Amino acid sequence: MKYFEVTFHISAPEGLHEAACDVMIAQAGEAGFESFVETDDGFRAYVQQSLFQPFVLGDLLNQLPFDDMTASYELKEAEDCDWNAQWEEEGFEPIVVDSRCVVHDGRHLNDIELTNYPYAIEIDAHLAFGTGNHETTRMMIASLLDQDMKGLRVLDCGCGTGILGIVALKAGAAEAVGYDIDEWSVSNSQHNAIINDVDDRYASLMGDVQVLQTIKGTFDIVMANINRNILLADMDAFSSKLNEHGSLILSGFYTDDTPLLEKKAATLGLHLVNQRQEGDWACLTFTKIT
Repeated sequence: MKYFEVTFHISAPEGLHEAACDVMIAQAGEAGFESFVETDDGFRAYVQQSLFQPFVLGDLLNQLPFDDMTASYELKEAEDCDWNAQWEEEGFEPIVVDSRCVVHDGRHLNDIELTNYPYAIEIDAHLAFGTGNHETTRMMIASLLDQDMKGLRVLDCGCGTGILGIVALKAGAAEAVGYDIDEWSVSNSQHNAIINDVDDRYASLMGDVQVLQTIKGTFDIVMANINRNILLADMDAFSSKLNEHGSLILSGFYTDDTPLLEKKAATLGLHLVNQRQEGDWACLTFTKIT
């Protein structure tokens, strides 16, 4: 997956620098940027090249939250190989979700006993989002495990490493289908399904929301951990693939964005039944009643 790296340099009045960075990070998140790293005078942000729109940077600089604040940026292409090497060398420490699920890389187990958890998921992440390290992934996993998954058919929109579909299958789902715009993610999710011994019930497809037109039938659970703008644009398609009384689980957005998503969902006959929050991030579960 090709990304742009944008380094923002921010100057703000005394005592307001941290707040200025927080506001701009929130605005960048709404514009499609996915991850952020603090720097001495601002932050670095990453956005998929295929989703990047140049005017967004101009808008960010034209909507500075404080008087006497200035901001500039530098844009360059991020190095895929560096990210891959970091994962291969470092991996990640085991991540426990609600005392019910542990996500691990198969190597850094330390003293953790996998059998102490109902579900143990091994993820070999190569350039794909989804290890459980991010708040949104953890909330999605917890929301899935709150449901009786036995015999269900689930759809993962923007599957990344495949972690959500794999969790669903481990919890008793009959079938999981994922799709992603990135070929690395499609390959990685299939690989992770194999090492978790659920590959006979897992399928991963390459494409955006249009790929749903090629998938037969509907699903008991549709889930998407993507940014707000894509969720709003694609929710109609998600709803069209959801069974009556099925569940739509969404994350990847800030709590402040919740009213927008609720409003859109209501137009589709989707009713909010559960809400989670971790930090500034939110996760919503809707049921379809038309």
